[in-house]
Amino acid sequence: MNSLKLMTAALAVTLFTTASLAGAQEKGLVGISMPTKSSSRWISDGQSMVDAFKAKGYQPDLQYADDDVPNQIAQIENLITKGAKILVIAPIDGTTLSNALSKAQARGIKVIAYDRLIRGTKDVDYYATFDNFGVGVLMAQSVVKALDLNNRKTPANIEIFGGSADDNNAHVVYDGMLSVIKPYMDKGKVVVRSGQVAFDKVATFRWDGATAQARMDNLLSAYYGNSHVDAVLSPYDGISIGIISSLKGVGYGSAQQPMPIITGQDAEIPSVKAIIRGDQNTTIFKDTRELAKATVEMADAASSNKPVPVNDSKTYNNGVKVVPTYLLKPVVVNGGNWKSVLVTNSGYYKESQLK
Repeated sequence: MNSLKLMTAALAVTLFTTASLAGAQEKGLVGISMPTKSSSRWISDGQSMVDAFKAKGYQPDLQYADDDVPNQIAQIENLITKGAKILVIAPIDGTTLSNALSKAQARGIKVIAYDRLIRGTKDVDYYATFDNFGVGVLMAQSVVKALDLNNRKTPANIEIFGGSADDNNAHVVYDGMLSVIKPYMDKGKVVVRSGQVAFDKVATFRWDGATAQARMDNLLSAYYGNSHVDAVLSPYDGISIGIISSLKGVGYGSAQQPMPIITGQDAEIPSVKAIIRGDQNTTIFKDTRELAKATVEMADAASSNKPVPVNDSKTYNNGVKVVPTYLLKPVVVNGGNWKSVLVTNSGYYKESQLK
């Protein structure tokens, strides 16, 4: 009798487990295409989406393309072949996916651009991102405040860095920066000694820190012999770390030669540590867990033929269409608020990670 009860209990557990697994996959396959694992934020984004899609009953398939465009295209085509109902794509190059996405649309697959706009195609349904123009505005405002440009008597020397030209976000962040800093340039309160202001002069391919470091080395040797750099507008923490390395290589970071005001984006651990020790002034925190959550809500609504949550239907024109977008708000992190923003209030990091 006891053995019969045990067999019955075991069968019940097996049936429950099988039903649970079936339930976890009942809404179908979701393809998630991320650009690279070289930045910790993409690893975090990917895992956040996997967890959130599983919780909604989807079967997520997460792929990383190692910053290789043909690899990303092949991965997306494979996800289409596997029968994905939804594709969530953070493109390496936002202009290269037209053919793959036309195949997706032909099969009725919904496509959501994730954090980077997919350009030059009608076959993208939605876009989820942070307010990237606002990111650039916040960066430049932090420089205006730190240098007290409104009351400063002598011109401030600054240099400008941009992100990767093939990433639409890089252009939007740059436009946000310039909207704030250019009026000070026009008034002579800010001087870019290199004269390198146009986006094609300041862009950093693949947002690469080593490329940024090499450019900063060249700027320092060519334009700053006896002059001091007062600020560097940097659009991303990985670029900022390269800039800091270049500056320290020629003696910045001492009492005689203090570090310039340096901005950044993504609140990556090395840059938060740089802020704590005073090498970097600010970074922009974008809680990617919230972006992942919003993306999953959009995908779930789209696949269920329910109204998809968007809050911007005018701004994001990809060259073919205006893509309905859900925007989240970025937050400035500095030496005074890093602990409250990143540890206490959000739990994004443990304090021990930042020491």
